[in-house]
Amino acid sequence: YTSVLTVPREELEKVYGVSIEVADRDFVEGKIEPILVRAQTTDVALLVVGDPFGATTHCDLLARARQMNVPVNVVHNASIMNAIGCCGLQLYRFGETISVPFFTSTWRPRSFFDKLLSNRRLGLHTLALLDIKVREPTLTSLARGKCEYLPPRFMTIRQGIQQLLELAETHEGSTGDK
Repeated sequence: YTSVLTVPREELEKVYGVSIEVADRDFVEGKIEPILVRAQTTDVALLVVGDPFGATTHCDLLARARQMNVPVNVVHNASIMNAIGCCGLQLYRFGETISVPFFTSTWRPRSFFDKLLSNRRLGLHTLALLDIKVREPTLTSLARGKCEYLPPRFMTIRQGIQQLLELAETHEGSTGDK
């Protein structure tokens, strides 16, 4: 839900010698309690694409596991959040990270743009995470109560920049300096 697993589940099952259940955001955020209960007496693993604590979902999961006295062993992984240093920019010169969401005809948030401007005023770099939609239910299926999913979409750099430019043009006090 924040990244894409590029290895087929079956291949991972062969490597680890266990069955693997793919867990989407909905499962991890709202239906994982039985797994936590099982983890009190049995070894259970949650494999995450990227660093497990780059998302609040996993921080919350850690807190819930600790409340239930589930032993936790975290193995950190590489992610864009800690890989940005390889591009030659110093990590301590980055401001707040922003997520650029897909705009719709009725939803065009600007809070991420305000964070970008704040970083710029402070002379800090901004890491912009571009939106992905990998398990988005159709509105029709939500109304019917049976989930059917739209095809996956991945925001391109061009789309992200176009949306930022759109917000820059309508920003109060914009000097046209892009």
